[in-house]
Amino acid sequence: MRRRDFLCAGTALAVTGPWRARAAASEARVVIAGGGFAGACCALQLRRLNPRLHVTLIDPDQRYVTCPMSNAVLVDLRDLASITLTRAALERAGVRFVRDRVNVIDATRRRVRLQSGGRLPYERLVVAPGIRLVYGQPQGYDEAAAQHLPHAWQAGTQTELLARQLHAVRDGGTVALSVPAGLMRCPPGPYERATLIAWWLSTHRSRCKVLIFDSNNHFPRQDVFTAAWADRYPGMIEWIASTEGGAVTRVAARSRTLYSASGAHTVAVANVIPPQAPGRLAADAGLAHGHGWCPVRAATFESELVERVHVIGDACIAGAMPKAASAARSQALRCAAAIVAELGGGPAPASELSSVCYSLLGPTSALAIRARFTDAGGTIEPDASGAAQAEPPGPADDASQWYRQIRADCFGA
Repeated sequence: MRRRDFLCAGTALAVTGPWRARAAASEARVVIAGGGFAGACCALQLRRLNPRLHVTLIDPDQRYVTCPMSNAVLVDLRDLASITLTRAALERAGVRFVRDRVNVIDATRRRVRLQSGGRLPYERLVVAPGIRLVYGQPQGYDEAAAQHLPHAWQAGTQTELLARQLHAVRDGGTVALSVPAGLMRCPPGPYERATLIAWWLSTHRSRCKVLIFDSNNHFPRQDVFTAAWADRYPGMIEWIASTEGGAVTRVAARSRTLYSASGAHTVAVANVIPPQAPGRLAADAGLAHGHGWCPVRAATFESELVERVHVIGDACIAGAMPKAASAARSQALRCAAAIVAELGGGPAPASELSSVCYSLLGPTSALAIRARFTDAGGTIEPDASGAAQAEPPGPADDASQWYRQIRADCFGA
C-alpha cells in the first residue's frame, strides 16, 4: 500500500485576514446537503480546520452504506454490516447532523428549506447529492423492474437482493450485467463486480457463465481485467462491446430477458445498471447545465451558476476526475479549505487533487488505478507525472487498508 494513498490533501489552516473577518468566520454557518463520502468528509474537514465554524450536515439516512466494498458483499467476502457507517463520529467532531432532506435552496436569502418544513440559513452551502438513477433506460427498466433485475448501484437492500439471486442460481445458469453509456459512479465497478461474481461461480457453480452487455466500446484498465479473466476464469466471462450488440435497449423484468442488437437473452440473474445523473436537488436548484451535471470552479468547487454554493462529489463536473469515493474525498478537502479561507478573508490555498480506485479480482488480489490532477489552466486535467498509472495487480489487503483509511478520513470511522 502506498503511503500517499493515506495522505489527506488538506492540512489544518489558520484563518487569516483582518480581525472582523476572523470574528465573522467564528460564527459562520456552513450547511452541507448530502452525507456520503464528499459531504461527510467536507463536514469533518471544516471542523478540523476551524472548530469555531457551525457545520450542519443534512441527510435523510442515519446510517450510510458504502458503495466501495459492496461488490465484496455480493460474494461473501464481507457482510453488509462491515460497510455500514453511522454519523456518531461526525457528531463527536462537532458536526450537527440533521436527519432530513434539503428540498429547496433559496440562494438569494441564503437559506435552505427542508422536507420537514424547517429552514436553515447559511453563509456557505455545500451540495453533495451524489447520483440518481435514470429509470426508463433501458426501456422497461423502472423501480418495479429493479426488484427483479437489481442494479445494486446504491448499496444496501439492492446489494442484498442481488446477492440472494446470485446465491440461488443453478449450476449452468447465466449471470448478465448491463453497463450504461455516459458518466457514471465508479467506472471500473461493473468489471470488478463481474470478476468477483466469476470467482464465486468458479468456486460454487463452475458451469455458469458471466455476460457483460456493455454500452461502451472500452472500459478502465481493460487490459488488466481481460488478462485476469483469461488467467483466472478462462471461458467464464464474455464481454460484449456496444459495436457487437452490447447495448441493452429493452428489458422484460419478470422473465429476466435483455434485448439488444444481438438478440433476446434470457438469463438466470440480470444486474441492470441504468444511466445516472446528479441527485435531484442539483437540477432543481439550478446547479446543473443542460447535460445534467454541475459545473464548478476548480480552485474552490464553488458552483459556476449559483454564488456561495459549492458542489462536490459525483454530481459535479470535475474535469478528468472520476466519479469515485477517493475523488470525492479530494474534492471535499479542497472545498473545505477554500471555504475556511474565504470566510476568513484569505485566498483559497492550493491542494492536490487525486484519486485511487481499487478493484478486487478475487479474495487475494486487487487492481489499483491511481491518478493525480492539475488545474493550472482552470480546468482539471490529468497531471502528466501521475495520470492513470498502469501497474500490475497487488494484494487484496491494499484495498482493505485503503478502505479503512478513507472511512476514517470521511466518516471518522
